[in-house]
Amino acid sequence: MRSVTDWLSEYGLSHQHPTNKLLHWICVPPIVLSVMGLLWSVPVPAAFSAASPWLNWATLAAAAAVLYYLVLSPALACGVLGAFAVLLIITQWLTHLPWPLWLTSLAIFVVAWIGQFVGHAVEGRRPSFFKDLQFLLIGPLWLLAAVYRRFSVPY
Repeated sequence: MRSVTDWLSEYGLSHQHPTNKLLHWICVPPIVLSVMGLLWSVPVPAAFSAASPWLNWATLAAAAAVLYYLVLSPALACGVLGAFAVLLIITQWLTHLPWPLWLTSLAIFVVAWIGQFVGHAVEGRRPSFFKDLQFLLIGPLWLLAAVYRRFSVPY
């Protein structure tokens, strides 16, 4: 199994241009938010909603992702847990808008992915997930790892 350093290094190879990096900082969090919103919108079994209004496909997917990150880096998994908690709270808040959550999430998803592809066009390299779909999970970790490095937090 590849180490977190291997994943982040390989991901970083196609994210060198400052414009592409900036667009990733702007677009990756909304993409994660939009995926959470789309998953939150999928109907859940009655047993889920009886247990907790927070038990849904979005929170289950977030928990699975945190477990994946925990295997790669416990320190980064803790940071992701905090970030996911904030994004899930925002997702829950978005359910109170006068239109469906899935519609808001879809709009955010499309706009943010356009930004990502513009960044990669500027970079002149294809997105990493074209090589391996696991890179879709590495993008958020790459941003968090940059924050950790900035503040000298080991991971």
